[in-house]
Amino acid sequence: MRLAGLFASEMTATGANSASNGTSISKPGNGISNGKQNQKTFFLDIDNCLYPKSYRIHEMMGELIDEYFQTHLSLSKQDAFTLHQRYYKDYGLAIEGLVRFHKVDPLEYNEKVDDALALDQVIKPDPKLQRLLGDIDRSQVKLWLFTNAYITHGQRVVRLLGVEDCFDGITYCDYGAEKLLCKPRREMYDKAMQDSGTTDISQCYFVDDNALNARAGTEYGWKSAHLVEPSVKAPEQSVSDFQIRSLEELRQVFPELFRHGSAA
Repeated sequence: MRLAGLFASEMTATGANSASNGTSISKPGNGISNGKQNQKTFFLDIDNCLYPKSYRIHEMMGELIDEYFQTHLSLSKQDAFTLHQRYYKDYGLAIEGLVRFHKVDPLEYNEKVDDALALDQVIKPDPKLQRLLGDIDRSQVKLWLFTNAYITHGQRVVRLLGVEDCFDGITYCDYGAEKLLCKPRREMYDKAMQDSGTTDISQCYFVDDNALNARAGTEYGWKSAHLVEPSVKAPEQSVSDFQIRSLEELRQVFPELFRHGSAA
């Protein structure tokens, strides 16, 4: 059973509120897993990673976040933008600053921001991504989503891309938790290991478009690839084991994850 079935089982068995609280099917924590054991685990970021930055979803989300800051904190447009960027830089998520300093309800924030995005107007099924994921040797590799978004956003994205059946589980930022936890904090990588049932760091692989997250993965001990699209300025110094321009380059940098004879 892949991720689509896991999502459906979670919602059917425990209800929407339990899913929002991040109850796991196979173990405590906010990861959703089918309990499958593999020799290797490949952690993949979602936003601006499974789909290109040219979709401009980050910008769409930024506009909604700024509007939320203006409405709930009574800020000017410029002050809202400035505070949003500061919280994003300091904590990896704007919502972390809102919760810390303004006692904002993160689930209400998620409803007004992430869940309000018109993703279905932008994201469509991606046959190339489907082929790439399909060429991974699933007898040896567990595919695991690893995102700073909330579960509902992650669900929507992989469903719209047509790849929800490709993944064994997901670790996400649980907006319903008492304390928010997200990349690049080391504890979030600990959580991904626990959620996915992975114990051997040397058998872990990771791809993320965020330099801080990619660096953290590398420092944690995962074999990491930093996705830097051609339109994006690359960091002056590499932050991870590999720097790639597209997900297709994963075939070259992580050939051991793919079935022999598979090709782009």
